Amino acid sequence: MKKEIFADLYTEESENLPEIPWNSYPRPQMKRDSFFCLNGEWEFCTAKNSVIPGFFGEKITVPFPPQSLLSGLHREIPESDYLFYRKTFSLPENFNHGKVILHFGAVDQLAEVWLNGKIIGEHRGGYEHFSFDITSVLKEENMLIVKAKDNMSSFVLPYGKQSANRGGMWYTPVSGIWQTVWIESVPEEYITSVNIKTGKDFAEFSIEGISEGTISIKTSKKTIKENFSEGKARIEIKNPKIWSPKHPYLYECEISAGEDKIETYFALRTLSIEDFGGIKRLCLNGKPYFFHGLLDQGYWSDGIFTPASPECYEKDILAAKSLGFNTLRKHIKIEPEQFYYDCDRLGMIVFQDMVNNGDYSFFRDTALPTVGFKHRNDKKLHRDRKTRKAFLEAMEQTVEQLKNHPCICYWTIFNEGWGQFCSTEAYRRMKELDDSRFIGSTSGWFKGGESDVSSEHCYFKPFNIKSCKLPVVLTEFGGYAFAPEDHRFNVGNEYGYKKFKTREELVFAVSELYERDIIPAVKNGLCAAIYTQVSDVEDETNGILSYDRKVLKIKPEEFLPVSEKIYEEIKNAGQ
Repeated sequence: MKKEIFADLYTEESENLPEIPWNSYPRPQMKRDSFFCLNGEWEFCTAKNSVIPGFFGEKITVPFPPQSLLSGLHREIPESDYLFYRKTFSLPENFNHGKVILHFGAVDQLAEVWLNGKIIGEHRGGYEHFSFDITSVLKEENMLIVKAKDNMSSFVLPYGKQSANRGGMWYTPVSGIWQTVWIESVPEEYITSVNIKTGKDFAEFSIEGISEGTISIKTSKKTIKENFSEGKARIEIKNPKIWSPKHPYLYECEISAGEDKIETYFALRTLSIEDFGGIKRLCLNGKPYFFHGLLDQGYWSDGIFTPASPECYEKDILAAKSLGFNTLRKHIKIEPEQFYYDCDRLGMIVFQDMVNNGDYSFFRDTALPTVGFKHRNDKKLHRDRKTRKAFLEAMEQTVEQLKNHPCICYWTIFNEGWGQFCSTEAYRRMKELDDSRFIGSTSGWFKGGESDVSSEHCYFKPFNIKSCKLPVVLTEFGGYAFAPEDHRFNVGNEYGYKKFKTREELVFAVSELYERDIIPAVKNGLCAAIYTQVSDVEDETNGILSYDRKVLKIKPEEFLPVSEKIYEEIKNAGQ
């Protein structure tokens, strides 16, 4: 990491951080009264060997990765180093109601955890949450130690856009703890998970941990109470309120079982592919819908993977909605649950990518496809068994972790050939995991086998829609760059697909791009268009927001008329 090129960009939220950052309940879809947050100042050190050191010479602010400004360290961590965290804590009196569970939102990539000198578990993977029962090793005063290691260059575990040699479309890597660390207490027998599958007028619950109990659902007029047995229940909703970006209605509910009680929520909405005038359309709630979106990398000027506060997600979502957008393509990153909850409640559809692993080749994966040379058979691509296994395991964990969120309407399995293999088999496995959403097995270049959609990327030429038996989605385009003065990450370099010197030039060009390429294509069958991107990301200056989120480069009054034309076209398509 070359610090001399870094502009020290802070968001407004980062200027007055609380003593305990991210001190809010991190699991909105399975909420209990019990919550003890371990974020804040921890002791920290790095070492060349894996033995727990006796001396921790630095301080770090969790949950921010050590490479970030907000961590208090802001320094490079060599991949050969082990990261060690230490925290001493005492739980409040009467906190323990039977069992005590320690939770980690995410640790990149390998984690081992000790409590009071005893190892309590380990985890492999940088984007998934995990937890341990620590009841038997608790004391009045407790010492928690976490060892982390980042093996990104092995390409086996998913790593996304991180690169040790950041620059251009590759970003500063993160290591260690980057999401909330917290503790809760539960009864001896407790609800371990809840899966909620919905339609336009029903909700089906699958509850694990306790087989019998009561579900209470709040509606606008009354509370519906139903018992469940064998962990199952189906509840019909009369006069249902349907979820959409314009009307993001959430049904709040409470599940009581034995001594345990959780709060959760769900939404009623349907996704389908239907034929209108010989054209396959993606439909939301039975009507053709245009997914008018932005690519969302989820990187921040001061926290890299982790924004200064949970409220930052809401601001990004509302900025996108102010321009008329209804979709974010969460690109090769899994966020804390707060992001998806905010999309659920504010009405923002999410196209969720899996996180890429495997090796990337500019020549094979970018240069050749750009000039038209593309693989058509992916069975022999990326044949390393460990890498394939790790990708599929991460895909399953991602779906399990996020599938209750109504905002997620689309899964992307492979992006632009990077790590791609046996896409038909991956598609079929995804269908087994979740058959309720659209699945794009390949996004961009290399077509595989089965898929719900035909996905295209287009940056360097006009987009012309081609006839296809599948719904057509343009999942990346645009990427026009403009760098506001004093709001840049790297003052020595700028990366984008077409560069503009003034804001006015950018606004005109983006509007013209939609008028020329996107709006006419909607009539001819285009179902989605994802513009690159939400914000500038390090060298990339092609966001609608600057990297520090202080400048919205396109004003609502300048772009809303374009969005309205898109919605008028898709409305006509359904008539």
